[in-house]
Amino acid sequence: MIIHPHVTEKATMLAEQNNMLQFIVRVDDTKTKVKKEIEALFKVKVLSVNTMMTPKGKKKAIVVFEDPKTATELASRLGLF
Repeated sequence: MIIHPHVTEKATMLAEQNNMLQFIVRVDDTKTKVKKEIEALFKVKVLSVNTMMTPKGKKKAIVVFEDPKTATELASRLGLF
């Protein structure tokens, strides 16, 4: 389950340059679950998902999209920038 988008200066740069968005997800979510949820929720194709634990104990998912402009379009729809 996606909790919220993770918005930082670095995350914004990744969205613009590398077609990636970052989300905070539940700690017990797998990469496959995150991928399926993103695809179903936003109706986009996901190329890959990487996950990591933050120093605060939260799980961050870095999502790479297939279409080159998906990250910026999705960020605009979500009101991130």
